[in-house]
Amino acid sequence: MGKTALIKEALARTKVQGGGFYTEEIRTGGVRQGFRIVTLDGQEAILAHINISSPRQVSKYRVDTDALDRVGVSALRQALKKSDLIVIDEIGKMELLSPQFREAVMQALNSSRKVLGTIMLNPHPFADQIKRHPQVEVLLVTRDNRTEIMRKVLTWLTEE
Repeated sequence: MGKTALIKEALARTKVQGGGFYTEEIRTGGVRQGFRIVTLDGQEAILAHINISSPRQVSKYRVDTDALDRVGVSALRQALKKSDLIVIDEIGKMELLSPQFREAVMQALNSSRKVLGTIMLNPHPFADQIKRHPQVEVLLVTRDNRTEIMRKVLTWLTEE
């Protein structure tokens, strides 16, 4: 089970009311075509796809940062106002193309809210800054430690 699945399961098991978004793959015939953003309140937008037009590209995917800003960043800003928990899945190369996204991430981390997210493993100046943030604990999820990580996340989510 991957990072996004772990976050979704943790939210379902604790019934914690959060705001924000997660990213999921768009597949056709078992082949990944792109990625969509899904907010915790059900809004969706295509973040990246092989068949959209955009000047921004990561690997073979064209990235729609306007969709990220309109749906994902908006969800983060709403969560900052209304939610005890902010979900940011994922902080990756595609998302980091948006200055508004980077700003919203920092606002979330510097707030009094809990933030549960996923972040790219590879080095990146902004991602590395987040990993060093005093409010951040990075947990590397593997097949072998998934149960232990889930336990830690569930405990953290239910703490006052």
